[in-house]
Amino acid sequence: MAIRTHKNTDKVPEPTLRRLPWYLSCAKLMREKNERFVSSTQISKQINIDASQIAKDLSYVDIAGRTRVGYEIDVLVRVLEDFLGFTNLHRAYLFGVGSLGGALLRDSGLVHFGLQLVGAFDINPDLVGTEINGIPIYHTDEFEARMQIDLVNIGVLTVPISISQEITDKMVAGGIKAVWNFTPFRIRVPEHIVVQNTSLYAHLAVMFNRLNEMNT
Repeated sequence: MAIRTHKNTDKVPEPTLRRLPWYLSCAKLMREKNERFVSSTQISKQINIDASQIAKDLSYVDIAGRTRVGYEIDVLVRVLEDFLGFTNLHRAYLFGVGSLGGALLRDSGLVHFGLQLVGAFDINPDLVGTEINGIPIYHTDEFEARMQIDLVNIGVLTVPISISQEITDKMVAGGIKAVWNFTPFRIRVPEHIVVQNTSLYAHLAVMFNRLNEMNT
């Protein structure tokens, strides 16, 4: 008997979207071990999330599982990658080629998750006109002109906090539809703009706080 999980047309909760890549990574690891099937219970033991929660999360994905056997790993990987948008390349610009921005430009793994950085912008004359990992770096003033050529809709924000809102406004005015914000500043955007905040410092603050609680 097959257990079929149909793709839910309702809006997927953000916590679910955050967990689905964990299930994908777990399935890939098991595939590397030449496993053919994986169950919610097996995934649960690997990542310490309740099996019922995993099954609920997968209810948003069009995938079929076998009773007492689980999901076929190759199918699960393919369906999750497609559902999460990892199989389509999304072209993006990066703004601010500092230490973090430079590291992201050098991260060739991003393309495997659907993000293709096709250009970066900065005002440092030592960087403008150069390339990192084959990705050209332009002067920030060239952004609007480049948008007409590259047809990008995602902006990755790694600028200093003092200019984060200014650069965000410039991105939005130039046609960027989604911002991946790595700065610790809560940027303001129109309602139709998608923002994903990924502040490393905020995560550090949480980790330090939890660590202090353990030591008290």
